[in-house]
Amino acid sequence: MRADRLVSLVLLLRQHGRLSATTLARELEVSTRTVLRDIDALSAAGVPVYAERGRHGGFTLLPGFRTELTGLNHDEALALLVAGSRRGAQAFGLGPALASAMRKVVDALPESHRATAAGAARRLLIDPETDALARRLVTEELPDAVVAEVRRAVFAGHRLRIRYAAAGREPEWRTVDPIGLVTVREQGYLLATRAGADRTYRLSRVLAAEELAEPAQRPEGVDLDLAWQERSRRFRAGGDQVAVLVRVDAARREELVGSAVAVLAEEGDAEGGAEGGAEGRLQLEVTFQDPRHAEWALWRLAASAEVLAPQWLRDCLHDRAAAVAARYAAPSPEATPSA
Repeated sequence: MRADRLVSLVLLLRQHGRLSATTLARELEVSTRTVLRDIDALSAAGVPVYAERGRHGGFTLLPGFRTELTGLNHDEALALLVAGSRRGAQAFGLGPALASAMRKVVDALPESHRATAAGAARRLLIDPETDALARRLVTEELPDAVVAEVRRAVFAGHRLRIRYAAAGREPEWRTVDPIGLVTVREQGYLLATRAGADRTYRLSRVLAAEELAEPAQRPEGVDLDLAWQERSRRFRAGGDQVAVLVRVDAARREELVGSAVAVLAEEGDAEGGAEGGAEGRLQLEVTFQDPRHAEWALWRLAASAEVLAPQWLRDCLHDRAAAVAARYAAPSPEATPSA
């Protein structure tokens, strides 16, 4: 652990020049006292690091101290830096490791590629924290120790004991055979089997984990993409899901699709022309998790959508709208002059 930190310290000085002990401590997530001890250790090991006194002082390296990684062209370096900007690693508790790796990549690039690749990477933004409507993506908080234990079991091929809090249930311990880890929209999942049956566990709901010594009962090879697609298909087809036939303004299509579990069919509606169009309407058959989910999603679209079937959902939305209309039929009590 300390060796990794010493390498990161050298790379920070290589890339930024002079840095104060306070800045280094913040970057490395340690105390300033630890930084000073690390500086002494580097000096004792022959690394040419020295302190500059004064108001704008700090620690720096002698010019020319570096190692190079040859064979990377500009586009390859750019691809690595852009990949490193993605937040998927956060879902597996690998954020600090990714930051350290990116520092090593940048430092090891040949001088001719380093500045241009790093500058180009700053011109590309992958998966920002908020979308165009300022809706913030929710990043789950995952305990590092728990996720690290899950990762070890997955990579080692050992069985795993987890304390899992399923939605609406009390946490309980269960022993699983881990298959792999998947991240979808900033959420991490553990794909596993339990007593031979496929199971998918959300990492944010794993409260504790323990890698066991016995080997996991799982196939040697696995296609995680295919496994995820199959489990997603079964999820969309199961439970109390309801299918809804709805006519929606083309401009609100993405909002409808984003709240649905799946889209079963889609076509341009006669009212909006053969292809719907930005000003037309589309007719979709979509599924929702349950009746309550369907009512909530369609109510949000207000007059921009009309449920064609089932009739019970039309009745629910009608009753809701009638109740709201009745509430606002009379003038506001606040607007009535007092005597």
